[in-house]
Amino acid sequence: MAEDKDQDSLAEEWANALMKDDGAAAGADAPGGVIPDDALADEWAKALATQEVDGVKKEKEQTYLRTQTHEPEFKDMTAEHKTQRQNPGTKRDLDFILDIPLEVSAELGRTRLLINELLQLGQGSVIELNKLAGEPLEIFVNGKLVARGEAVVINEKFGIRLTDIISPIERVKQLA
Repeated sequence: MAEDKDQDSLAEEWANALMKDDGAAAGADAPGGVIPDDALADEWAKALATQEVDGVKKEKEQTYLRTQTHEPEFKDMTAEHKTQRQNPGTKRDLDFILDIPLEVSAELGRTRLLINELLQLGQGSVIELNKLAGEPLEIFVNGKLVARGEAVVINEKFGIRLTDIISPIERVKQLA
């Protein structure tokens, strides 16, 4: 019981202090720094009116957005799936993936340099790589090793003759 009285008196003190602070800031011209009930009612009315206007604006915006969007249309794949199951030898229509761009790179070897060593490189400098002469080059597609090969020169252009294609099992192991 004594604790409830202490809490009640403390709450009352806080409420009085807040009213004095609010009165000093918002209604300093009011007697005693307390906002009159009419002024408080006006403030509430303004706040509610602003809230209603904002609500109406949001509702109109949502209505407009609903008229601008449409339901997505998806191709029915069930019939195609059934024919694949019935005729496993038939080809799937995968032409859509043929135009996907891939980054293909060939790597002779690698090395690590300090920035100081890199800045000292010039025309004619030799960089030692981690592979021996005659070792196969590595071919990467989107950063993943897919093949190995040897360098060839045809019509004064470099090329790579593929000597070893990485098996799907090895590619999966590289991902882990």
